[in-house]
Amino acid sequence: MLTNKVFLKKTKKGSILKIVREHYLRDDISCGSSVCELCQHDDKGPVLEEKLTNLSQKVDQSHYIIPDTNVVLHQIDVLEDLSIQNVIILQTVIEEVRHRSAPAYKRLKDILTNPTKHFYNFANEFNKETYVEREPGEKSNDRNDRAIREAAYWYQQHLKKLESEIDIVLLTNDADNRTKAKEKGLTSFTIHEYVKGLKDNGTLLDKLAHVGTGLVHEKDKVQFPEHLPLNEILRGIKSGKYLQGSFIASRENYLEANVSVKSEDRWIFIQGHMNLNRAVNDDTVAIEMLPEEEWSCPSSLMLEETEEKTDDADIEAEDAKLKQNKVPKDLRQPTGRVVGIIKRNWRQYCGILQQSAIKEATRHLFLPAEKRIPKIRIETRQAKDLSTQRIVVAIDSWPRNSRYPHGHFVRKLGNVGDKDTENEVLLLEHDVPHSNFSEAVLNFLPKMPWTITDEDMKHRTDLRHITVCSVDPPGCTDIDDALHCRPLANGNLEVGVHIADVSHFIRPGNALDKEASNRGTTVYLVDKRIDMVPELLSSNLCSLRCDVDRFAFTVIWEMTHEAEIVNTKFMKSVIESRASLTYGEAQMIIDDPTRNDDIATSLRGLNKLAKILKQKRIDKGALTLASPEIRFNIDSETHDPIDVQAKQLLDTNSMVEEFMLLANISTAQKIHEEFPNCAVLRRHPSPPPSNFDPLIKAALSKGFTMNVSTGKDLADSLNSAVIENDKYFNTMLRIMTTRCMMQAVYFCSGMIPEAEYLHYGLASEIYTHFTSPIRRYSDILVHRLLAVCIGADASYPELLDKHKTQLVCNNLNYRHKMAQYAGRSSVNLHTHLFFKKRVVDEDGYILFVRKNAVQVLIPKYGLEATLYLNTDQRKKGPLFVFNEEENTQTCGGISLHVFDRVIIQISIDRSNVQHLKLQIKLVQPQIPEFSVAPTEDDKSTDDEPPTKKQKLDI
Repeated sequence: MLTNKVFLKKTKKGSILKIVREHYLRDDISCGSSVCELCQHDDKGPVLEEKLTNLSQKVDQSHYIIPDTNVVLHQIDVLEDLSIQNVIILQTVIEEVRHRSAPAYKRLKDILTNPTKHFYNFANEFNKETYVEREPGEKSNDRNDRAIREAAYWYQQHLKKLESEIDIVLLTNDADNRTKAKEKGLTSFTIHEYVKGLKDNGTLLDKLAHVGTGLVHEKDKVQFPEHLPLNEILRGIKSGKYLQGSFIASRENYLEANVSVKSEDRWIFIQGHMNLNRAVNDDTVAIEMLPEEEWSCPSSLMLEETEEKTDDADIEAEDAKLKQNKVPKDLRQPTGRVVGIIKRNWRQYCGILQQSAIKEATRHLFLPAEKRIPKIRIETRQAKDLSTQRIVVAIDSWPRNSRYPHGHFVRKLGNVGDKDTENEVLLLEHDVPHSNFSEAVLNFLPKMPWTITDEDMKHRTDLRHITVCSVDPPGCTDIDDALHCRPLANGNLEVGVHIADVSHFIRPGNALDKEASNRGTTVYLVDKRIDMVPELLSSNLCSLRCDVDRFAFTVIWEMTHEAEIVNTKFMKSVIESRASLTYGEAQMIIDDPTRNDDIATSLRGLNKLAKILKQKRIDKGALTLASPEIRFNIDSETHDPIDVQAKQLLDTNSMVEEFMLLANISTAQKIHEEFPNCAVLRRHPSPPPSNFDPLIKAALSKGFTMNVSTGKDLADSLNSAVIENDKYFNTMLRIMTTRCMMQAVYFCSGMIPEAEYLHYGLASEIYTHFTSPIRRYSDILVHRLLAVCIGADASYPELLDKHKTQLVCNNLNYRHKMAQYAGRSSVNLHTHLFFKKRVVDEDGYILFVRKNAVQVLIPKYGLEATLYLNTDQRKKGPLFVFNEEENTQTCGGISLHVFDRVIIQISIDRSNVQHLKLQIKLVQPQIPEFSVAPTEDDKSTDDEPPTKKQKLDI
């Protein structure tokens, strides 16, 4: 059956355009019920069961549930619960959810494909009995509500024809919708009424989202300013009255945040409850600039909210304290206030429950593991059981009369402190996809046993006769790269970098490709690896292990002995690696005078050329920075850390790095030359001069002037800043410099001017990632582009679409950043496990001096910890005085400066089960009766303002 709608549209030129829209209706769409013999079910059979598990006191017979769109959007946690089954999801609802929330849509699709849930997708929009036309003047939402009621009524009548005792229950929180449904003879309840009526509602009551209901008390004082309506915000942004940006809460002070205003490429500082105005980290907000005389700057005070306060606690009084000390004009930063929320980016949060002091209370506070997220008020009847658990909570709303946002319990993860539970927390908190690969993905893996065919060799060069070897960290199974170096007849050298040809096995657009694209990168934790691609590829068919034939993508240079490139060739190849070496094993071969075989000759040639290449990069202005990295030795049975040490870098580490950099640069030049508008590249923006202020100030305290005009000037300044009797001073400077850097990002070449391609840290005009396709999806895209360049593979539309490529790059940047954070959190977790039963004294160096603390770097363990100091005269103990101009803390004639060497005692504080903390105490210099508060590792993030510490990642 076909329905038509004809529209007459006037074009810009004044002519009339006739538009005909066709909508096809069918009479053979199944109801999906196992009690129905009238409908023709699909091959999988009926989905809705005859024996029902939904037993509610509100409904006196068996029934199917039909939820409306808002119930699905706001109560998806309830619908995901295993106790809720036999639910009909209408096509109208699915389409609305798809347009309004991508995360909810994905979760709904997952439920629909889970056979144990018995959720049925009914295509009511294509059923001639349930399709409804939009009436003249009828709003879209009203039409959709009517369509849902019509579908529910059709189901009710359809089941009556079958003489079935199954009823239809429409769940909607819209009072008007319920009234109209009941007038039509339908059974309808709010989701809260229905769940409360279930005989075994268990944890379902806790999972109910409180959107405009539940936790708000009318008597509570209005605390925050009203958010402006969206239409007023949009008008203000257009006129320039308001600015739009991403809200980034501070980790160091819960009363401070910054807003990244992308349109102006700058950060706006926000301070105080009223100005923060209920924004949550990662929200998209509208801000209004404050008058310049009200501008402020980040406090040197490290501040976290530890005590629970009532919802009507006076936040104005707290804000007033911030304004007591007027900020000097030269320290002020552009400052604003949040006037509205453009888009909430709330997600589910992991953490623990802080039980109410009131006995038998059901309202409690949830403490998120992520320090930038505020505490959340939830209602639960299982507080005693949850008090020792890591749990997941979602935010529902943040009313004006509540100090805290309101949310609901989602699920338990496991006991606090259990390593598997804590690993799950850090993966969830950093949004790392870590579920097992689906059957749909695994179906696209090659069938075993795998062999090379004549077809495979059509576009490949056979390089199995060349002595190739790989050099990697100990225990590496996903070997991406291998190298060779051999002399040529003309006296020059042939150098080859061979990279795993993952793109041969992962074809564009299939389920395996989509999964790899979504994951974006392999995530390395201390005790395990979350693979981007299934193990058959990552550790077997794509891994360039020794003594087996493997497909590779090869770049070969002809070089002089002075590392001058004569020519460059790219090819798809087949190689057979002769050895899979660790960095240490390769170094031993190079240093062993008795070894003169082909592998030793190749490694020595590579090492010699690498040193020349590195010096050329440094002479050009490339930065040699530093960041503390450590390696844990793990017990094979308990998987707990038994030893920890700083990573030792050998010549072979640098050797591999230099040729990977050269391969990346050569590939970037090639793909950009061929595809100037759709090449996948990587850039590292130059930091704004203000980023270097902490570095300049710190270096000046030791008598060194840092020239940061260019990358070359900065590199020269770092090289000359050396103190003879302090071997660690220069390393400290380089660590501080790393934190002044911007984050390197992937981008599509056609989206920004060529002048912005620069990779600042490497001093390279163009750069990409080509050398790690097993663990980075960006490299797979680069391989595909390069294969098209050399005629080894065909192109496809998405590869050459710069807008689609940029969307993929955006996801890769996000995934890469989250993988870094997850890796750091894993190190943090294992550090706590390592020190759980240890108390040790170690050397440390002061990195930063704050108003109430000093931040100390402990090189041996690659740790940073915060030593809180008593700066309040009202408190007992030695009193420290902060000198902001000299950046020192002084007590009893002893001063603490940046770069000072100290000895500190490290242990674990267990007073807060949420955050096991490194507790450090000052041993030397010795201060009488010295005592400090427990501290937590101060791990940075790359999405905070550039003045915060950041890591350069090439």
